[in-house]
Amino acid sequence: MQFAHNSSIQKPTPPDKGSFPLDHDRECSKPMLAYMNCLNENNGLSRFCAEFSKEYLKCRMDNNLMAKEDMDNFGFDEVKKAKIVPAPHYNPNEPIVAGLSRRKRD
Repeated sequence: MQFAHNSSIQKPTPPDKGSFPLDHDRECSKPMLAYMNCLNENNGLSRFCAEFSKEYLKCRMDNNLMAKEDMDNFGFDEVKKAKIVPAPHYNPNEPIVAGLSRRKRD
């Protein structure tokens, strides 16, 4: 079977900051577990776990598991300033149709 060559397919590019090694020696397992527990307690909402995330990233940088970076470059301040908007009400009995706005009910 022969496939047509698609010129729109591009070569994959590496991440801007490069890759970082896995923590095989578990040097940062405590801050990682604290962060994961925080996510679990907050229904996966990372904005409530920023301090745990900072500790985990700091540990990785201190143990040469990632390049040293100024914490200001990670965007934690933007998360604090962000306006939190409530999620729309979801009714499991109402069908979801892509591209259509929900009907306003009185």
